Amino acid sequence: MAAALEETPVTYEDLVDIEQAFDDAETDIIRYQASRLSDLYALRHKTVSQIPNFWPLVLEQAPPDIDQYIQPSDSAVLLSALTNLDVTHFDIPNPDGDPRSVSIKFEFSTNEYFEDKVLEKKFWYRRGRNGWSGLVSEPVKIQWKKDRDLTGGLLDMVCDAWAVSRTGPKTVELSPEQLILKKKIDSTGMGGLSFFAWFGFIGRHVSADESKKAVESERERRKGRALMKDVRTIDATDELEEEEDDVGMSLEIFPDGGDLAVSITEDLWPSAISYFTQAQEQDALSDDDFESDDDENADSDRAGGDSEEDASQANSSRPVKKLRTS
Repeated sequence: MAAALEETPVTYEDLVDIEQAFDDAETDIIRYQASRLSDLYALRHKTVSQIPNFWPLVLEQAPPDIDQYIQPSDSAVLLSALTNLDVTHFDIPNPDGDPRSVSIKFEFSTNEYFEDKVLEKKFWYRRGRNGWSGLVSEPVKIQWKKDRDLTGGLLDMVCDAWAVSRTGPKTVELSPEQLILKKKIDSTGMGGLSFFAWFGFIGRHVSADESKKAVESERERRKGRALMKDVRTIDATDELEEEEDDVGMSLEIFPDGGDLAVSITEDLWPSAISYFTQAQEQDALSDDDFESDDDENADSDRAGGDSEEDASQANSSRPVKKLRTS
């Protein structure tokens, strides 16, 4: 980067300022959209609540960046007991809140896996002292029925370790509860982990107060840049913060939790009707295909059978319904 800019009047800080200005504008757009669309989402909820299995059918057509996390065992409950999905930008009324903070709420009918009727996970958009920004969360405990824990006990361990870390002093040393969790993670194949492990996502340990100070520091830095002086100083605790982040991420059971929250918020939630319509079209195509197969089989019986080549061509033209990933 330095070599590319050395013969220009542009500095790296100039580019950072422009990037931050884009970020500010996008934040204002999110705030406006959330306010403008709230009534439409209320109308949509009132309408689709009258459609049986609306949200399960939407999930059946979920894009790959969501579908890849839904295991067959998860489908057993999501496709049979999910009654509603709701996304809200809960921090907008807060003067210091960020509109990118979201709450994702799942509502369920009675099922054989857990007692909860509502599972709600909140994500706060935070900024760290070292310049990092993104979503952080807190683990959500699920009241599993006996021998029905789809996370194999991992979610409960995360909740236990989190409860202890909230009451103790900040340190890079692992508590007994965290050591138990780390041992479980190290001995578990995380590739096929349940979608419900997502409720254990925490992310970086950035508190609301730390984020507020980081935002204020960035504003001062930009103001200082405008006055041709950089007021940002190196925080002696930055190194400790990075060490804490490294420890925290080693205890994550769902490292992509923030990405999944964004996919639900920015794709599945606003496009729910489109995905539902797509599911209906898939079913209609499959029904027509089955009827066509029956007619072809009947004609084949009457005509003495078609050639294997014709049958192969007919099969290759059939639309394929979306299958769940395993």
